[in-house]
Amino acid sequence: MKKNVIVKEIKIDGEKWEKCLDFAYKKKNKEVKIDGFRKGAAPKHVFIKKFGVEYLFMDAMDKAADEAYKLALQETEATPVCEPKLDVKSVNEKECVLEFTIITAPEVTLGEYKNLKIKKPEANVTKEELEKEITTLRNKYAEIKVKEEGSTIENGDTAVIDFKGIVDGKELEGGSGENYPLEIGSHTFIPGFEEGLIGLKMGEEKELNLTFPENYAKDLSNKDVVFTVKINEIKARILPELNEDFYLDLGYEDVKTESDFRTKVEEGIKERKSAEIEDQYIEDCLKKASENMTIDINPEILDDEVHRMIHQFEEQLKMQGLNIEQYFEFTGMTHEKLHEQMEPEATKRVKYRYLLEKVAEVEKIEVNDEEADKQAVEMATNYGISKEELLNAYGSLDVIKYDIKMRNAIEIVKGA
Repeated sequence: MKKNVIVKEIKIDGEKWEKCLDFAYKKKNKEVKIDGFRKGAAPKHVFIKKFGVEYLFMDAMDKAADEAYKLALQETEATPVCEPKLDVKSVNEKECVLEFTIITAPEVTLGEYKNLKIKKPEANVTKEELEKEITTLRNKYAEIKVKEEGSTIENGDTAVIDFKGIVDGKELEGGSGENYPLEIGSHTFIPGFEEGLIGLKMGEEKELNLTFPENYAKDLSNKDVVFTVKINEIKARILPELNEDFYLDLGYEDVKTESDFRTKVEEGIKERKSAEIEDQYIEDCLKKASENMTIDINPEILDDEVHRMIHQFEEQLKMQGLNIEQYFEFTGMTHEKLHEQMEPEATKRVKYRYLLEKVAEVEKIEVNDEEADKQAVEMATNYGISKEELLNAYGSLDVIKYDIKMRNAIEIVKGA
């Protein structure tokens, strides 16, 4: 048995057990009808005579378990890190004996966690990255204009089309549309479709003889298809000029010249890349430090973390209007497969958590109420809520303290 596993037996008897049986009787009595009495009105001795005292044991043990667990924690002075395992050792009309298996924090032996010799790269911006970002910004504020009659479709234009697909002599289900705006080069349609429209003029029609890709839907994979396409309208994307009006649209009130604009955009890219590099650097440091430490993680701790992650995943699905059962149906996933899929990430999270907690302990990192309160006020201001609302969401000021402690531990592992 691991050192962080505590097995504690607790007996509930006498008046305490009698109260639990009485609780169970009152609950069960409401659910049954005994001849000669209104539902829920049968005396306890009549109820027991008809059903037997054993009928009360399950609910009585549920009631007793809460108090028994509190006693187990008091007597062992244990701080559990996950749900305990409960075993019923014995139960009768005079007593019940419950056994709790309590898991506390695993023992951690730190290895090297400071001088990890991990190099953090510089955040450099290439000319290609700068031009790509500028193009993205210009596209965001591009103006769409109908091209003059006689103009042809070019890559990047939007063609408003009628189209119909024929497969095996039959109209393709879902393969037709009217006045559909298709951006040429967006790869919205199968290969060859958009390319086949380049050079066409408004009002022209064309047949496209194409083949569905191998990785397309099973019933259409590698099948030939004929699309009849008519061009109703051609629209061009007009990119804004690099001038003060455009810079103001972007919120760059202090930018007046193209040179200043390029510097501003470059700084933005650099800031974003710096944040990404910092995140990866922290990850690399935590990974190396956790590899250097020794820890024996209980399966129960890992399961608890996986269940927490699955709960978080369910909350994310709810925000998308889905539930976990629908997700399983759409993806063919099962609860067991999802659990297995999440285990590597759960293992990493658990290792990092206990690594940082041990670093905080060794380095004697402490966070006082004043520091935590200041942090809570700053966070509340950023979220646009009151400090009380923030603490209600977090649970308590102790959670803020813990977060600060973990961040300070990360700074030590980083070598900052």
